[in-house]
Amino acid sequence: MARQHARTLWYDRPKYVFMEFCVEDSTDVHVLIEDHRIVFRLHCLLSCKNADGVELYNEIEFYAKVNSKDSQDKRSGRSITCFVRKWKEKVAWPRLTKEDIKPVWLSVDFDNWRDWEGDEEVELAQVEHYAELLKKVNTKRPPPGMDDLDDDSDSADATST
Repeated sequence: MARQHARTLWYDRPKYVFMEFCVEDSTDVHVLIEDHRIVFRLHCLLSCKNADGVELYNEIEFYAKVNSKDSQDKRSGRSITCFVRKWKEKVAWPRLTKEDIKPVWLSVDFDNWRDWEGDEEVELAQVEHYAELLKKVNTKRPPPGMDDLDDDSDSADATST
């Protein structure tokens, strides 16, 4: 039986690390989440979008310890998503794997990635910037003059054609 890796996307949040094993129409899925690693295994027959008899197998040693008892996986028609609870919350993971080598089948999910570190300071700076812009707009000047607008000129142009 042939064995290959499933394409995997991941992104980081303050409490969880999310992983998505991209396999359509999966059956016979096994996900084992432990405190230091995850093992994903899928045997593909005719229902899977891979060659017959292929086993998809990913084993990932995590960057840091996770709480396996408060982690879970969910299967959909297009993928298997894993919600892995971090042992230390609010600590950013620079990578998913323990090793500093990125496997070719592992990618950052940039559609869901968000740099959440320091979000509070960034949001506060944005609010202050917005308040400054509002102060500049709300100056106490009189409105612009509209004396040059003449309602009669529009109606005269319309009748002359």
